[in-house]
Amino acid sequence: MAAASVGIFEGHQDVGTVLHAGDVQYDAAKQTYTISGSGENMWLKTDAFQFVWKRVFGDVMLTSDISFIGTGGNPHRKTVLMIRQSLDADSPYADIALHGVGLTSLQFRLEKGALTQEVEASESAPKRLRIVKRGDYLYMVLGDDSSLHASGASIKLPLHGDFYVGIGVCSHDKDVVEKAVFSNVSLMPLATSTSKLVLYSALETVAVASTDRRVSYVADGRFEAPNWTRDGKAFLFNREGGIYRLAVDGGKPALIDTGFAKQCNNDHGISPDGRLLAISDSSTEGGQSQVYTLPIEGGMPQRLTAKSPSYWHGWSPDGKTIAFTGQRDGEFDIYAIPAAGGEETRLTTAKGLDDGPEYSPDGRYIYFNSERSGHMQIWRMAPDGSHQEQVTFDDSNDWFPHISPDGKWMVFLAYEKDVTGHPPSKDVTLQLMSMADGKVSVLATLFGGQGTINVPSWSPDSSQLAFVSYQMLPGEALSAN
Repeated sequence: MAAASVGIFEGHQDVGTVLHAGDVQYDAAKQTYTISGSGENMWLKTDAFQFVWKRVFGDVMLTSDISFIGTGGNPHRKTVLMIRQSLDADSPYADIALHGVGLTSLQFRLEKGALTQEVEASESAPKRLRIVKRGDYLYMVLGDDSSLHASGASIKLPLHGDFYVGIGVCSHDKDVVEKAVFSNVSLMPLATSTSKLVLYSALETVAVASTDRRVSYVADGRFEAPNWTRDGKAFLFNREGGIYRLAVDGGKPALIDTGFAKQCNNDHGISPDGRLLAISDSSTEGGQSQVYTLPIEGGMPQRLTAKSPSYWHGWSPDGKTIAFTGQRDGEFDIYAIPAAGGEETRLTTAKGLDDGPEYSPDGRYIYFNSERSGHMQIWRMAPDGSHQEQVTFDDSNDWFPHISPDGKWMVFLAYEKDVTGHPPSKDVTLQLMSMADGKVSVLATLFGGQGTINVPSWSPDSSQLAFVSYQMLPGEALSAN
């Protein structure tokens, strides 16, 4: 059972089954909490750890410095800042887990008894950690004594009524007890109604096999639409009219020279041989988007489409044809044009919006999204526009189909059924369809929409997908206090 209050917390106890009881010592003079905890793990469907908690309601943020006592032990021993629906071992929860090796991640279980997932931070062993709950979203904020910054990791986890917030330790070895010190601990309510919100963009990757995510890059403001280069070494994305290159293993983005094209939007992509970049830019033609190609390392764009607006979306596997969306006479349809230049060919004629064309890796189909059925769904057709057929049949509004390079998977962006168009700042899911049997599963749930996966973003080995998520963080969540 829970013990008496400890510092700012109401009690503590072991959650789940442990062989060695945990404990906490509170030093009122130093205002530190030394927690000892056992437990086999905090993962999969159940948890086992020592938890020091307080029951709360509403929006909150919990902050602490954390340091392990002693060296060695299991490299994945964990200290956590946690928000948890209940004290059941299989409860829904989210935590910031600082591992013994420095790995730091936002871990979460979305439903009671579900499998644990995570969003891994790009940095290791931060000194100061903060978990923020604002509405149904939880955020990981990291830093040191003087400053805190957005990690880019966030998840949606609706909690019902009151819940538990606190700190904990898991040894990740059922036969061992580990200790850690939590200092400079603060637990504060978050006044969301008066908070100034700051937009952050995070370039993430998600693994198909595990659905675990990792933040590769985060920045304030908006950037969009990552491509993954054919050699697997870099991402391309657009921001404020420019196209940027970012190494997959980290660093700072570098602006690609696109000549006069200074108003590039989020419809860009890479040729099958990796040598050319297609962009959609509105620097000319009275602000109407046109499709251009240029060397992938940068250079002077060569105009491909004669009419506007036109938005690039797909490249045929042999590199000879480009598929794009164009508005002609008030209708948005899908067109094809030789990559070397020439006349455009209209491929769709149905009333309503057709968008997002992308070739399958074998060249047999062009996949696209269309609202001809009454709401936006995924369709496909032969490259000449014949044999158009519906692929998804659901209540959501489905956009931007992308086929994995090995042809085994299709990912698409799903909005809730009452959302019109593809706006930003919405609750969305990345849906994964098996091309073998048509079964669909959720790859990721996030705050996003426009800019998340407008363009092809599979890794060359088809094991991962790159996308952009967005966070609206209240200003006080980033204060150093």
